[in-house]
Amino acid sequence: MSWHPQYRSSKFRHVYGKAASKEKCYDCVPITRNVHDNHFCAVNPHFIAVVTECAGGGAFLVIPIHQTGKLDPHYPKICGHKGSVLDIKWNPFNDFVIASCSEDATVKIWDIPKHLLTRNVTSPKKELLGHVRRVGLIEWHPTANNILFSSGYDYKIMIWNLDTKEAVISNPVKILDAHKDVVLSMSFNTDGSLLATACRDRKIRLLDPRAGTVLQEASYKSHRVNKVLFLGNVKKLFSTGTSRWNNRQIALWDQNDLSVPLLEEDLDGSSGLLFPFYDSDTHMLYVVGKGDGNIRYYEISPEKPYLNYLMEYRSHLPQKGIGMMPKRGLEVSACEIFRFYKLIPTKSLIEPISMIVPRRSESYQEDIYPLTTGAQPALTAQEWLNGVNKGPLLVSLRPGSGAVNSLPQFLEPEPLMKTTDLSQHQGRGGRMPLEDMQKPSEIEDSRKQLKVEEKLPKNEQMCLSNGFDIFECPPPKTENELLQMFYRQQEEIRRLRELVNQRDIQIKQLELELRNLCMDTGSY
Repeated sequence: MSWHPQYRSSKFRHVYGKAASKEKCYDCVPITRNVHDNHFCAVNPHFIAVVTECAGGGAFLVIPIHQTGKLDPHYPKICGHKGSVLDIKWNPFNDFVIASCSEDATVKIWDIPKHLLTRNVTSPKKELLGHVRRVGLIEWHPTANNILFSSGYDYKIMIWNLDTKEAVISNPVKILDAHKDVVLSMSFNTDGSLLATACRDRKIRLLDPRAGTVLQEASYKSHRVNKVLFLGNVKKLFSTGTSRWNNRQIALWDQNDLSVPLLEEDLDGSSGLLFPFYDSDTHMLYVVGKGDGNIRYYEISPEKPYLNYLMEYRSHLPQKGIGMMPKRGLEVSACEIFRFYKLIPTKSLIEPISMIVPRRSESYQEDIYPLTTGAQPALTAQEWLNGVNKGPLLVSLRPGSGAVNSLPQFLEPEPLMKTTDLSQHQGRGGRMPLEDMQKPSEIEDSRKQLKVEEKLPKNEQMCLSNGFDIFECPPPKTENELLQMFYRQQEEIRRLRELVNQRDIQIKQLELELRNLCMDTGSY
């Protein structure tokens, strides 16, 4: 009887992890010594935020993403909390707003200035007071603007609407009181209509956050859950935890039946937590171990065996926490499909790790970059609270095609619209809302924003050079960065030439049609 191995074709079989060079790391960063099981790091295309050590309270650093190298020991901090900071999360729709929660039982919302910080920031934009014990977790809603979830050691999950003028908010719009112990993890499905939680009582719960009801509950005895994650739109949940014999374990669950896992697998005997990350565009799942230097990655498939192991990135430097760059901040010219920011407290270092698909071509690879979640909300806070569900607005990652600026209130000034008209038209083509209907109120808001922009003085308007924002993309420091910029500009020039050639052909065709029409009318 012959044995036939099962070969599976996949464009991500040879994905490898590449650590950044020393000059592209963040050195001399005083990373927190707190033992709380969280990421302690949050990243967006403009900034990297990391929880730090601070005497007499809690603080975190916000460093511009391009400011690599050694950090000044007197670099300003965000330090308004009276207890240790336990979690930080960037607003997915505004790259200059971050939320933090602390042992002082508060959640604070901070405005980060576009210019470099010159002194410590101590006064938040908003303060949320509702928990009676320390707050360990916060999560922004994935599609609705200004909706924040917080979970505390009082066993409650609170839903906050930040669309108010009050600086201090004491009343959450909803309190979810379905847990009997501390909530260890929260995760939303794609449109944010369902919330999955992992609790210290070893149960996974699936909740309707607006109704406050528990839809499903898993109490599987042989899997003690720590972290839970929705796997996009495949209607499955992924969890990490420990087995009865204290081995680190992963499990896959059917969203509609949490009685028994679809798949259960022991990884190793280490004691550190496992942080799961899922990329719904490539269907790749990353499992990051706390206390070791490994990153395992898998590919999710809708049929059995569901979980296909790809490879493992290994490093001798253990990570305490990890940050993840949103897809819109990746380097698509290098075929980068994911980027981690690894916190290494033993060396006071933050090391970026890029997950790369090996390709020879330097042009845009459309097959590995499908339309992805953009930086614009699909719903207002009130619409979501009223029961409306809507998937995220999607954008293309092709250079020059997607308007992924996450500050919707600042539109580009009129004089620059002419020079960047082509890329703007491409941007409108690249964005694909799941519901192509724009409300009259949204159109009116955009007109008001345009009027506000026209009134701004020239020095406050956005400065663009060759289609790039010179504040967001500083001049290249190294030869590699210069080459990348050069290749990016060459690609843009080639694309524009193709467009010009297409227009020339269209003009010639129209001229021929006009000539034929003139000849036809002359013959009659």
